[in-house]
Amino acid sequence: MKAVQFSQYGPPSVVHVADVAEPHAGPGEIRISVRASGFSTGETSIRSGARKEMLPVTFPFRTGYDAAGVVDEVGEGVDGIEIGAPVFGMTAANRRGANAEYAVLVHWAPKPDAWSWAEAGGAAGAIESATRVLDQLTGDTILVHGAAGGVGTVAVQLAVARGNTVIGTASPHNHDFLRSLGAEPTTYGPGLVDRVRQVDAVFDCAGGALPDLIQLAGDPARVVTITDAAAAQHGVHFSHVAAIPGADPLAVHGLAAAVKLADQGKLQIPVAATFPLSEAAAAHELSEGRHARGKIVYVN
Repeated sequence: MKAVQFSQYGPPSVVHVADVAEPHAGPGEIRISVRASGFSTGETSIRSGARKEMLPVTFPFRTGYDAAGVVDEVGEGVDGIEIGAPVFGMTAANRRGANAEYAVLVHWAPKPDAWSWAEAGGAAGAIESATRVLDQLTGDTILVHGAAGGVGTVAVQLAVARGNTVIGTASPHNHDFLRSLGAEPTTYGPGLVDRVRQVDAVFDCAGGALPDLIQLAGDPARVVTITDAAAAQHGVHFSHVAAIPGADPLAVHGLAAAVKLADQGKLQIPVAATFPLSEAAAAHELSEGRHARGKIVYVN
């Protein structure tokens, strides 16, 4: 089958499509014929080598950990799912490879009718990340830094659904969009501390502003980042699924809750752009431009 991978650290051009062996569903797993799969923005840092001390990888590195498609294999011990069912979900945290023609999922849920294949393909990873971090934050008012990105847009909606007041940073052209999701928008960059009142907690999806975010939250313990490698230097928690003991239950309850919200019309998955697997390098280039609104998705 065709799959996206890279075999060395470097620029987007090192990403390519390779012919690899098809995976098969093991016990407790399902395999899907992938219709769409999500681009993980964190993989740009992995690919560039910026995270090689924090997250060393073995080459070749297969990309992607969320996908949507049609079930075509059911592993031993799996009940309640049939061949041909449309689902979305995630691979194991330490076994990516969802950006491919077939993917093995360890967590899944029925694809909501309200979502297109592209929306469903980019949903699970953002839902898991947003759920994981929001579960670690407390307080009524939450600042989402980088609120118009793939994870940020989902985090805003999930926080609003929980009853939080949400402030979101984004470029001015995304402010009306954030308002439509239920957030109070503001611009990022110099002067952020002056533009935003003190908040109870901060979810950092963008990086590069930890001193300001800590000042707004009043305590490094009230800031969680999923992207800033300088977190430890500032006493901020860096949240990553592979580093969270017991993360699997988070994925399970996050996906189930998201399906309910989607069925109620309360959770959309904005898609910034779609690419075929053969244009994986272009997807990485778009992500590094840091102006994509919503999720970048591969479509098969």
